[in-house]
Amino acid sequence: MTVVFVHGVPEVAAIWNGLVAALGRDDVVRLSPPGFGVPVPDGFTPTSDGYSDWLVGELDRFGEPVDLVGHDWGGIHAMRAATARPRLVHRLVTDIAGTADPTYDWHDLAQGWQTPDVGEQIIGAMTTLTVAERTATLAGAGMTDAGARTCAAAFGPEMGRCILSLYRSAVQPNLTNWAQEFEALPDRPPALLIAAHDDQYTGGPELVRRVGASWDAQVAEFDGLGHWWMMHDPVRGAAVLRHFLA
Repeated sequence: MTVVFVHGVPEVAAIWNGLVAALGRDDVVRLSPPGFGVPVPDGFTPTSDGYSDWLVGELDRFGEPVDLVGHDWGGIHAMRAATARPRLVHRLVTDIAGTADPTYDWHDLAQGWQTPDVGEQIIGAMTTLTVAERTATLAGAGMTDAGARTCAAAFGPEMGRCILSLYRSAVQPNLTNWAQEFEALPDRPPALLIAAHDDQYTGGPELVRRVGASWDAQVAEFDGLGHWWMMHDPVRGAAVLRHFLA
């Protein structure tokens, strides 16, 4: 069974390097959403609907169901793709399930990106930083130094435009509605929800536990790890995935 990894914002596929190496499988595929480490195709609209359609198209190429692992926005793309085409997803792993709880509020930076003019100012300031300065900013947010350097080097105006469009397509109640659509699936794929206790972006582990109960999903608790758990302890992450996907 192919394992497909999808990353989020503002990231590139290299965030998975340590985890994929620790997983030790030769059937792993890493997909990068358009604008995040790969070019944006002509005619592509970088909204949540656009990314969901993109991921469905990519998964359809495999010709059989895959095990789908999503981090950050990749987790939302994965959930929505599984909602649209459940037969494409054998098992689902996401570390952003807390955003599916109806009480979830977007974090401060996301709300800034969603605000007209304010979002453009934030992205403009990020774009004018040097790679070294962006690296320090991302490392300060919780990435490892190596991961931060790779993501910082890939950041540019195109990624910035995709960030604004994506976040503005996902104001509430959209997040809640998408989660309810997934929960209502009669053939919902088995799911593993990762609850990184120090993740400051997804609402905290209690929200993940509540969503896990609603989805009848397994929950893996990562105490001492934050949003980029796969960078900081890839061996632990790989062990959890290996157990779930076995």
